[in-house]
This record gives sequence, C-alpha cells and structure tokens, in this order.
Amino acid sequence: MDTRIAQSLSSFDTISLEGLNAKAAMLERLDNKYIVPADRLLPAFQRFGELFDVLEISGKRAFTYATEYFDDEGAHAYHDHHQGRRKRCKVRIRNYVDAGFSYLEVKLKDIRDATVKKRLKLAQPSRGLCDEGLAFIDACHTEMYGTPLGRSLMPVIGMEYERITLVAREGGERMTIDTRMAFRAANAMREAAPDMFILETKSARGNGIADKILRAEHLHPTKSCSKYCVGMAALGLVSRHNRFLPALRRLQLAEAIPVARSYALAA
Repeated sequence: MDTRIAQSLSSFDTISLEGLNAKAAMLERLDNKYIVPADRLLPAFQRFGELFDVLEISGKRAFTYATEYFDDEGAHAYHDHHQGRRKRCKVRIRNYVDAGFSYLEVKLKDIRDATVKKRLKLAQPSRGLCDEGLAFIDACHTEMYGTPLGRSLMPVIGMEYERITLVAREGGERMTIDTRMAFRAANAMREAAPDMFILETKSARGNGIADKILRAEHLHPTKSCSKYCVGMAALGLVSRHNRFLPALRRLQLAEAIPVARSYALAA
C-alpha cells in the first residue's frame, strides 16, 4: 500500500468485524465507484478520518482478498454488464485470506438499479461450485427475476487485491478502498498501477457522506468500473470493452491488451 495512505490510515479510530456486521452490512445499496491516484486521495482521507472508522482485525487495517469469478461459455455476466442490461447476475467466491473464511456471493440488480448481494458462507476456502452453491445461485436469481439462472457456470478469472473498509460513525454508510489489484487467467496476468485506488461508496441513496467529500475534492465517479469486467478486458478474454475503457485507462491497463481468446482459469 502507498506509504502516505498507510500513515494517514493509522490515525483513524477502529471498528471490529462484529461492529461492522451489526452496523453496516449494506447488502442492498446504491453504490458509486471512483478511481483515484494516491496523491489525489490524501486530502479526502483526512476528512474521512473525522467521520469514518476503519475496520481492524487482529491489528490489521488492510486485508488481502482473493476472488474467483464464474461465467458461462458465452460470458453472459460480462456482456450483460457491457450492454447495460438491468437484469444481470455476477457470481463469485471470495476468500478472505487473512481471516481464513470464504463466501459464495451472488450480485444482482433490482428495479431501482440498486445492487443486491446475497451471500452463502462456505465451510472452507474453495474455488469450485458445489451442488449447494448452485442451488443457492438459482434461488437468488429466482427470488429477484422469477426464474433460475439456467446457465452452466465455470471459473473464468481470479483476482487479488488489498482492501480497506471504512464505516461511517453515523448511519449505515460504508466504503471500501481497493489497491494492488492483480488479475489472472490460464496463461495471463495483469496488474493495475500500484498507486491507483478503487473507492466504492455504499449508501442507501447513492449520495452519502463519502460522495460529498469526494465531490468537494473535485473527484467524480468512474462509470462502468466493475473489477470483474475490467479484468476480463485487461486479460484479453473479450473482444468488446469500450464501455470499460475509462476505467482501464485510469488503472493503466488499457495498453497491450491481448487479442481476445478463449478463457479458462489457471489450475
């Protein structure tokens, strides 16, 4: 992590994982994503420290996440997002490396275009989908859209990054800050610029405290900033990625994108 950000983070008050879960689960929320270099983020961080607490577990305030994404042979999850379809579904297994637990997560969009995330805790870290997981995915899709997903899923890409989580002292607002992002597939790996951060603000109306602070620093959301879609494009696994070019450029991943090819996750 950028040393200036780490130093600023050391002055924050802390919140435990139990406190975060009780106060700010935010599984249904409107979110905004910002891609910000470290030098532009520092002034906002000073304000964040006055209004947000940082998640701390066992003395750590930045945590390693390892995530595997699943899609079908037609990459429908990617193309549904690229085409801006309201009804869309992303499936991933997220391994919380430092904490030692894993969740199967299903992300959907409701009629307000709000993100709805459903989670199933897994008995052990995993990269595959078991029968229970497949049934969970279909149940989530049916609850939101009236039908099961109806597609065969396979692992597509993996990614690792460091995450900081901030929780507003007042209300249920939450913010995640990701850096040191690396994306991988069968025979390819790409890394985002190490001084770039993806901030995701999560609030009930999509215009929370963090959004106001960022606007005051003349920082604005980056549209179409899905890490999954950015990774698919950066690794050359899809032929169309115009919607994600602004995010790719900001993360310094737009250059040297390989020619689109078939995808398969490295064993």
